[in-house]
Amino acid sequence: MIQGPMTFADMIAGCHRSALHLEMRDIYTPDDPQYLRWKADGSIDPSEERWQQWMGIVSSTVQRGVAVRRARIVSEPVTDFIRHEYDLTGPMNVAAGEEVRWLPRRQASDLALPGNDFWLFDDHLVRFGFFSGAGDYLGEELTDDQAVIKLCAAAFDAVWERAVDHAEYRIS
Repeated sequence: MIQGPMTFADMIAGCHRSALHLEMRDIYTPDDPQYLRWKADGSIDPSEERWQQWMGIVSSTVQRGVAVRRARIVSEPVTDFIRHEYDLTGPMNVAAGEEVRWLPRRQASDLALPGNDFWLFDDHLVRFGFFSGAGDYLGEELTDDQAVIKLCAAAFDAVWERAVDHAEYRIS
């Protein structure tokens, strides 16, 4: 049973083995100032406070021995937003200690996947993220239902097995 409100920082701080993130959308938060700046001039600023906070959370989690892995299922050719994420991944996610892999959507057709992006924390808690069709964040839902956890773990493992490491993936 899930007790009280939990922040993302609380969820990842409670991990002992793994924090797994599956992303399946081609656009997120289209009005994000960082994304709009990148669209305008291609710049990335890892010194922004939110990125520093994120990198601090991830690096401290990895230093505790927790594997932080992110898999992205993407349409090809990729959207501008995915191109933006790709440009951020090396200096942000990978630099902080995340392992990141990419899977072209065409290679995911035969996989059983949940209907929403999720984080899976130590095979005991799933955090689903909800977005509008345009990519605006709508909220989240937490569950510790074992059937849902099993589905998410199997989906992540299947995607991870097929996906290409960030260092080798080239966007098209």
